[in-house]
Amino acid sequence: MNISSLLQPARSALSLHRKLNCWTTAITKKHRKLYLNTFPVHLVLPDGSSINIEYNEPRKIITLPLDIEILTEEQKRIRLERRKVITKAKIVEEYQDDFDETQFY
Repeated sequence: MNISSLLQPARSALSLHRKLNCWTTAITKKHRKLYLNTFPVHLVLPDGSSINIEYNEPRKIITLPLDIEILTEEQKRIRLERRKVITKAKIVEEYQDDFDETQFY
């Protein structure tokens, strides 16, 4: 007698089954490697201009990266300064309290 034939009913009893229903697609995304339709997409070029193209994935906008090596030193410095986080200083005014409560007694 083969052990695997004895364990066959136990394997089927222990296996978990995933029940798919109509709500499953509302939670997850479509797992497609290739979309059959093409979708209108805005393509933003590195110089800032944009064109409309047909793309195979549903996206709203695609931005092409800018090559920093072709910029001048001043333009590189300006771009790097834009990337830094700007922290705003909070101005806290201190009030001088010269109220004398004894004058109201």
